[in-house]
Parts: sequence; structure tokens; C-alpha cells
Amino acid sequence: MSFETLLTPERIARETDAGHWRGKVITDFLDEYAAATPDKVAFIDSRRQVTFAELKSEVDAFARGLYVKGIRSGDVVSFQIPNWIEWIVVHYAATQIGAISNPLIPIYREREVGFMVGLAAPKLIVVPREFRGFEYPPMLDGLAPDWDVAPEVVVVGERSWDDLLTAGEAVDPAVLPSLRPEPNDVTLLVFTSGTTGEPKGVLHTHNTMVAANDPLPERLGIGPGSVLHMASTLAHLTGFLYGARLGIQNGATCVLQDIWDASTFVELVERYGITYTSAATPFLHDLVAAPGLAEHDTTSLIRFCCMGAPIPRAMVREATEKLPRLVVVGGWGQTEEGLVTIGIPGDPEDKIVDTDGYPWPGMDIRVVDANGVEQSPGAEGALQVRGPFVFVGYAERLELARRQMVASDDDRGDWFDTGDLAFLDEEGYLRISGRTKDVIIRGGENIPVAYIENVLYEHRDIDAVAVVAVPDPRLQERACACVVLTAGSRLDLEQMQEFLSAKGVAKQYWPEKLVVFDSFPTTPSGKVQKFQLRQQVSL
Repeated sequence: MSFETLLTPERIARETDAGHWRGKVITDFLDEYAAATPDKVAFIDSRRQVTFAELKSEVDAFARGLYVKGIRSGDVVSFQIPNWIEWIVVHYAATQIGAISNPLIPIYREREVGFMVGLAAPKLIVVPREFRGFEYPPMLDGLAPDWDVAPEVVVVGERSWDDLLTAGEAVDPAVLPSLRPEPNDVTLLVFTSGTTGEPKGVLHTHNTMVAANDPLPERLGIGPGSVLHMASTLAHLTGFLYGARLGIQNGATCVLQDIWDASTFVELVERYGITYTSAATPFLHDLVAAPGLAEHDTTSLIRFCCMGAPIPRAMVREATEKLPRLVVVGGWGQTEEGLVTIGIPGDPEDKIVDTDGYPWPGMDIRVVDANGVEQSPGAEGALQVRGPFVFVGYAERLELARRQMVASDDDRGDWFDTGDLAFLDEEGYLRISGRTKDVIIRGGENIPVAYIENVLYEHRDIDAVAVVAVPDPRLQERACACVVLTAGSRLDLEQMQEFLSAKGVAKQYWPEKLVVFDSFPTTPSGKVQKFQLRQQVSL
């Protein structure tokens, strides 16, 4: 399978000449560190740990097994695995033979998995038998008849997994180097929340993903001596970049946490000397409130990068009091372009809590008005970005990606319209001020509003629905379903959530509040005035 992209020879030449695209793929780094530091621990999860040499051996074995299964360059391998070392093995093995990785968030259920796998059309999908009380193979069995081509299913740790490894033993190891992909090939198909009723399959190349991690060591002091941590799912770009790949790119150890629990994290910091973690702001809230925090040695933890939501000033001060060596910085980005801005250690408190950080080297950002005129500092407008981390298209939706690109008046590349409103301060720091896209951000997790509304419209008792954000002290926002019911009908929150569960909607997308209206406030043209609904339900 081959996806059309927006990648051009001009962009390749521009980013290569600037030194941003180095022509590396992630398995190059694994090969290098497996040779240089074979006995160093690469990953630790809740079940086991592997050294760099052991990881390379497992990756090579799985890659040979994929090859025997007929997986070739450009084919898609989907995997819905928790933050386990097997996730790493599948991703790196797929990369080794030029296949495209399509990680799926473990909490996704029938509706999300059905659509995403249907669009990605993988030849093979890897899942656990069970995680957090849910069995994955029966879900795939139920979905298979709806797919044009059902992928072969491999279950972690079971016979299908072992059979794949056994089959790969027949492949000469010398074959693998010849399968190394080109750095400008697509390596990642990762879905982001859609605002038009369906998720979007974001396509990234090896060069865009390696480049996205390159500036981090200098900005945040990451190196071979760092011990990284990741509790966000590796199937989000945050987890993908800073959990699955950052350690390998820098020869550092990474500790994976498959179920977030602040008390467990504190114990992991003490046990392994964790120095750095990236997560949504609620994770920091949980950390500073963790029982027994003062009873553990957490002095190794010096960096906490908060993504996806503003950092309350009180939280930064509490973190400073309880963890004196910890430096908290905020960042902003999207699946389409990775992390675009992040704070600088040593920034004053106002920069930490009042901005979303400073641009990475190589990334350009601008704020424009409705006519495309660049705004002066402090003036709000539409946020546009360009640079080496920007994606190369949406899978099977190339025109959608093209419509979000704005032609440049110089030779440095087109601008990507992020759909967000923002302003820049006098020093070039970014502040996101709103969203032109209809998305709610709950603790760093995007809730696609149109998607949830479309599902709720299928309920026989709902005549009209509008999902809006309500403020939350910990998660920043939660979703509230505003509904107008059909005559004589009744509906409560529990019944609505049971309906969403039956429809296969992931639990984190369910509205957590329900308000019934007789009618919605509308404009003269009939458009629902959501700002009025937000005001009313927030009272």
C-alpha cells in the first residue's frame, strides 16, 4: 500500500540543506547503541526490562517474522499494545523492513478501531490478550467482517506471537540491512481527533520524526546519562516521540508505565533515578498531590514537560516547594507537527504559566488575521507553523491536508494552519488563546466534538445535541452534552453513557455532564450559539 503525500523534492532539499533532516531512521540509532553500549538497559516496563543488545535481538527476530508474513515496504502494521516493551519491538521491527507503524490507543474500542483499521488497511495487527479487564481478540473478530481486507491477528505472548518469531528463523539475518527504508518514506500513521466526525490519519516520515527529537537534548539537557519516563500512551505523539524513541536516539534508559498512578511513579523515580518525564498537566497535579511524596527520594527528577493544557500558577509553585530540583516547562504541539514550542529551563514563572513556550530551532510560527496579514505581538489571530517536523499528509485524505496549507511568499515552505487562535509576546513566546476547531481538551486528550455529537444523534430520544466544554480544576476541561429531547422522552447521564458504551465509543470521550434544554439558543441563520450553552452549563 502506498499513501499519497504532500512531500516535494523542494522541501526535501530545503530541510536537508538546512541540516534538519539528517537521513537517519530510528533503527540506525538502535544499531549504534546496541554496538556501543550492549549491556545498558534500554527499556523497563511493569513486566520486564531489556538491554540495548537484547532489544536489537528481539527487534531483528520480529522483523524477520514480519518479512516471512509478507510484510513489505509501505505496508501497514497496526498495533494496540499498552506501554510494554512489545510495543517497542513491533514499532522498531516494522521500521526495520520499511513498513508503516500504525499505533492504536489501548482504550479505543469498536467504533474507533473499526474506522482506523478500516482506513489504514494493515496486513497485520498486534494486540494483547487482555489489558485492564478488556479482551482484544474478540473485538477484532467482531469487526473483521466490516473490513475490506481483515488483517492477520497476532497476540502478544501467545502462540501467534511465538509462531511469527519461529517463522522468522528461516530468514538470513543478512537480509535485514538491505530492507532499510529511505529516510523520506512514510514511517508513521497515527490518528488524531477529527472535527468533521472522523479521526484523521496523520502521516510522518523518518526524517520528520527524527528531526522532532533532535533539538530536545540541548534545550532540556537530555543525554545518555538521563533516565526517561513515559506514562502517556505510546500511541500518542507525546508518548511516541519522548517514550518510544527519545531514549534510543540518545542512548538513554526509558521507564514505561502502562497504568498511570502517581504513587507508583514516585516509587519508580526513587528506584530507577528517573530524571525526565513528559505528560499532560493533570499528571503534574497528581504528582504533587501523591500520598507519601515526601517519604521518597525524588531528587533525581529535574524535568517535567507539561503538554496539552495550561499550567496553573499554584501548581508550579507547589511543585517547586515539594520538588525543589524539578523544573517545570510547558509546551504546545499537535500530531501534525509534533512539539512546536516549549519553555526554556530558567524561564521566569510568568513565562511558564502565561505562555506555551518558545519555538524549537527550525520551527517557524506566525499569527495572522482573517486576511492572512501577520499580527503584531499581543494581537490574537490564527496560528500557522512550518518547519522540519510538519507532517506530509492525511492518509486517504490528501485534499484535506492540502486545504490546511497556506502558500508562502518566500522559499522557506508553506504554512500549516493549525486551527488554533493564539498570540505572540514581544520575545516570541506563544500563547494559545482559543481553538477555531471544535475540540475539547480533557487533561491533554482531545475529545472530537463532532464525532461524539454524531453518535449521540443516533439515540432515538435525542432531537438535538451540542457537546461543549465545562471548566475543571484538574483536567482544565470536561465534556458536557447539551440535548433537546424528543417529545415525552427522558434521559439521564447514566443512560447516555450506556448508549455510548454500546456504540463502542471509548470511555474517555464520554461527556461527563448532561443538561437537557427545551431549545438551543441560535443565530438568525439557525446556527447553535455554543458560547451561550457553555455559559449556561458552567454556572
